[in-house]
Amino acid sequence: MRHFAPVVSFLFVPLLALSAAAGAATPIDQTRPLDARGRIDIENIKGRIQVRAWDRNEVKITGTLGDGVEKLVVEGDAQQLEVKVQYPRNSGWGGNKSGPTDLQLMVPVRAELEIDSVSADVDVSGMASSKLSIDSVSGNVALAAAPGEVDVETVSGDLRLTVNSADVQAQTVSGNIVLRGRMNGQIATETVSGNIDVAVNGERVSELTSSTVSGNAQVRTALAPKGEIRMETVSGDLLLVLPRNLSAQVSGESFSGDLKAPGAKIERPEHGPGASFNTRYGSGEGEIRLETFSGDAELKLE
Repeated sequence: MRHFAPVVSFLFVPLLALSAAAGAATPIDQTRPLDARGRIDIENIKGRIQVRAWDRNEVKITGTLGDGVEKLVVEGDAQQLEVKVQYPRNSGWGGNKSGPTDLQLMVPVRAELEIDSVSADVDVSGMASSKLSIDSVSGNVALAAAPGEVDVETVSGDLRLTVNSADVQAQTVSGNIVLRGRMNGQIATETVSGNIDVAVNGERVSELTSSTVSGNAQVRTALAPKGEIRMETVSGDLLLVLPRNLSAQVSGESFSGDLKAPGAKIERPEHGPGASFNTRYGSGEGEIRLETFSGDAELKLE
């Protein structure tokens, strides 16, 4: 038996090394050309997707592939590029039998960007795309960019967006939305049970909608001439903060919630529930409407 021990040890040590190597994450280091205003599509089921902008006409991809991931697919040309983490077919929905992949990309600053994720967190900064789109299921999204238009959707992930843009759409089911930036065009925010917090800096919006079912919504902005704001909820509370020099016709309505607006007379029916008001500020150029079922709604002028 003594004669076999060295042989067993000799075989066993390399097998351990091979096993460890097989379980280790695979490093990524690839570079592909992409036109300054080309398009890049990125897909990763779980882990992280990080995108940063630079002034080169190429995409640099780094990071690590998760344990059990089949490969990283990079296809296309300088006009349109696709970067996709490919999981084995038997890995289950959401790649739950594979480890998380960390994707880090440097992308031309004006390239059009589309990102798809299931549970991977998404972090994008510095982009000035004509169009930027992010779609996630449970991953959180952090965005700091100046795209021409931006569309971000998630189911249960939180959205934290700082954007300078004329067209912004942000939508979740149970996640929260925090939106900041210089936005002077159309803004649409929607959630079911999450909360919405919007603050527009130094600009006046032309059209803003904010909708929830049970979540609260708070908006702080200024209104462009002939602009429109509509906020609605079922059981959440609404708060709209506008400058004192507001020029708009403002109406509010609730079935069982409380309504507040400076100088407005709250009307209540003689019989039955309900409250409403209709008042004008300044010359009444714009139009604002607040609607709830059981939630409270308040307009503040500061």
